[in-house]
Amino acid sequence: MTPVIDYEVDGRVARITLNRPDRGNGLTRQLIDELAELVEQADLDPGVHVMLLSGRGTGFCGGYDLVDSAEGMGLGVPGDGTPLDPFVMAANHDPKQTWDPMVDHAMMRRNVRAFMTLFECQTPVVCKVHGFCVAGGTDLALCSDLLVIADDAKIGYPPARVWGSPTTMLWAHRLGPQRAKRLLFTGDCLSGAEALDWGLAIEAPPADELDERTEILVDRIAQMPLNQLAMMKLLVNQTLHAQGLHATQLLGTVFDGITRHTPEGYAFQQRAATAGFRTAVRERDEPFGDAGLSTFKGEMP
Repeated sequence: MTPVIDYEVDGRVARITLNRPDRGNGLTRQLIDELAELVEQADLDPGVHVMLLSGRGTGFCGGYDLVDSAEGMGLGVPGDGTPLDPFVMAANHDPKQTWDPMVDHAMMRRNVRAFMTLFECQTPVVCKVHGFCVAGGTDLALCSDLLVIADDAKIGYPPARVWGSPTTMLWAHRLGPQRAKRLLFTGDCLSGAEALDWGLAIEAPPADELDERTEILVDRIAQMPLNQLAMMKLLVNQTLHAQGLHATQLLGTVFDGITRHTPEGYAFQQRAATAGFRTAVRERDEPFGDAGLSTFKGEMP
């Protein structure tokens, strides 16, 4: 199987680069598994002092690659040895039959554990965002320690409108409850400049300066002793754990399954099955005046 993430150690920097540009670096089982493995590999390397997470192509990450599952294709059969995909389960669900939320939760919890390797590893992680970072792609950015985003990029969670709940649910911890509600009550996106103003990003340079500014930050972090970096990260992270992050993520992951099994969730999937996922997403977003976001790949195709 051809890797979908590029990995390179450059001095004290481990560069982890999503490499599915033709699909907007959409999240798949393979990509999520590779991410967790590479983060662990970098974290165990005593020569690595900082990780840089980025993406190739026109944007960082468009979220889960949902076209096939939302349109009802590529369906697995329970008991055939194929891992059950909760999105496929929703697409193929008969409302007259019982939906098992814990089967759904088991799969999505696995994804959360993979995303949280970015948060839980001792090595600092800088995430560089260009173009777009939406839906499930925000899990990668928010689980990283520092976010550097181009001022014209877009970041947000449009599936809050239907068919999604943020599973890692770091929005409130990063923005505070009121601003998190402002985004999740509407599914709106922030520009990179707004993300900086709201405290979500540490820098938001012009797009043509994004690489340079990110490298300056990464180089400064890399000069620090590795043991000091590990202690500082573990120390700060305890504040989020003390605020109840684990409980919030448990609820967010369960709610994510529920959103795909509401009347609105079924209607969205049925529209995707008949008219195509891109059409369903565009129609979902049109009342908000931002249907242009539907040009993204993956969850925002």
